This record gives sequence, structure tokens and C-alpha cells, in this order.
Amino acid sequence: MKVTVHVDGGSRGNPGPAAAACVITSANGEVIREHSQLLGRATNNVAEYRALLLGLECARELGASEVDVVGDSELIAKQVGGAYKVKHEAMRPLYLEAMEALSRFERWSIRTVGRAHNAHADALVNAALDQARASGEG
Repeated sequence: MKVTVHVDGGSRGNPGPAAAACVITSANGEVIREHSQLLGRATNNVAEYRALLLGLECARELGASEVDVVGDSELIAKQVGGAYKVKHEAMRPLYLEAMEALSRFERWSIRTVGRAHNAHADALVNAALDQARASGEG
């Protein structure tokens, strides 16, 4: 089964309260699953990697064998795709974890889109952060 995994991570402040989210859709665009997760205090880039890992975990739980990852972080897509090196040592473990997770799929791809084309995942991140702020967690 092939799915599209829309991922987004964000923090309010850099670092600051952070969240990650994923929206998994079928080949015909139907939403199969969506999930968001508060991360505590993190940078935007850490939140983006956590979103990627969350999306890949959800895709595996659904039994996907192929994933097309879509996000709005050019840095993450270029690092995972091999165009950029991971220069920041704190990011290396997240990168390695992402590559390990991707290796469990028969096929995978990763690409970036503008934020407007990733609105569902972005909305989940913001809703999680808004809820955390309202409850005093963020």
C-alpha cells in the first residue's frame, strides 16, 4: 500500500513550545489518519524531524509499504534526500533515526511544498500548540 505522508513541525520561539503533526492520505487523497504530538521545548528543525518520524511511524502502523513524504521544510527534505549534509551535531541522531525508519519501506520519496499546500498538517501543529497554551503547558 502506498500512502502520502504530510508532515509539519513547528515551535513558537526557536527554541520554544513545539509540536509535530502528520496527515496520511491514500492514493486517491482520502485522509486515512491524522495525528499531532506536543514535543515540549524544541527548535523548529527538531520539530520538523519529529514530525517526519511521527508520520513514518503512523504509516508503518497502517501497513504502508511505500511512502511519499510531503513537508514544507526544505532543510529536512534536502538532508534526508542527500543533497545537504547534516552539519549540526544535535540533528544527526534525528537524521539517522529518520533514515532508519525510511529504510523499512520498500520505496520512499520526500519533497517539499509551500506551506499552503501543507495546510492540514500545519493546522494540526497550531491546534496542538494553542491547546497546550490554553491548558498552561506551552
